[in-house]
Amino acid sequence: MTRPVTTPYRPERTLPLRVELERQLRRRRTQVVFGLVVLLPVLLWVAFQLAPDGPPTGSLTLVDLATRSGLNFTVFAMFASSSFLLVVVVALFFGDTVAAEASWSSLRYLLAAPVPRARLLRQKAVVAALLSLAALLLLPIVSLTVGTLAYGAGDMVSPTGVSLDYGPGAVRVLSGALYLAVHLSWVAALALLLSVSTDAPLGAVGGAVMASIVSQILDQITALEGLRDYLPTHFDDAWSGLLGDPVDWGGMTRGALSASIYALVLGAAAIWRFQHKDITS
Repeated sequence: MTRPVTTPYRPERTLPLRVELERQLRRRRTQVVFGLVVLLPVLLWVAFQLAPDGPPTGSLTLVDLATRSGLNFTVFAMFASSSFLLVVVVALFFGDTVAAEASWSSLRYLLAAPVPRARLLRQKAVVAALLSLAALLLLPIVSLTVGTLAYGAGDMVSPTGVSLDYGPGAVRVLSGALYLAVHLSWVAALALLLSVSTDAPLGAVGGAVMASIVSQILDQITALEGLRDYLPTHFDDAWSGLLGDPVDWGGMTRGALSASIYALVLGAAAIWRFQHKDITS
């Protein structure tokens, strides 16, 4: 009698990225997030169309310049969404990824497959990072498309009077989105740590968002002086250095370094916590 051929167990083949990515893309929350990111520029355009013209103030702001060109519209959309909406998007993808499995009582079955804990966490973190990056890049791309159709492909003009051609301006705006992806890595790591520490997805997502809000509030207290440099949100708008001529790399360099340090510490804590946690759900 011929024995059936069995495939040897190989941990590196469990939970492929393609499978996890397909699972996450099929989820309603992923579809809603990308839908909102696409809808936001359209809502901003409608708001500008309906808003009455105000009296001249004598100074130019981002709101005043938003309808000058598609690039200016994109810059305004990014500034309007970077401090909250994009934080929520990143926190949702990372905070929901493990906690949701626990809330569905499916986490222990994944680990019993058996999928090594370190690999499961890594695969989920990689997919969350891909989805977050896609959302962060989708916002300026859609904003640039909507803004260009509505306001033309004119030069980008900053409140300081610096003017950039459409092509170089578009590159700088997309580079700003990449900076935000690096800067928000601390939110991703914190949300992941909370995700492996609780069975409540909303608690993990809300905790990361709340930490960002508290940091932003503390950053407004000028009495803290130099201590504000150590807040994870202090360099939120450092990507605006890309809008000047020459580019100011100082703020972005410090912001990327600060976020990376926070992300490494919080990410290491998430790995340690997940490796030593008793999985009961």
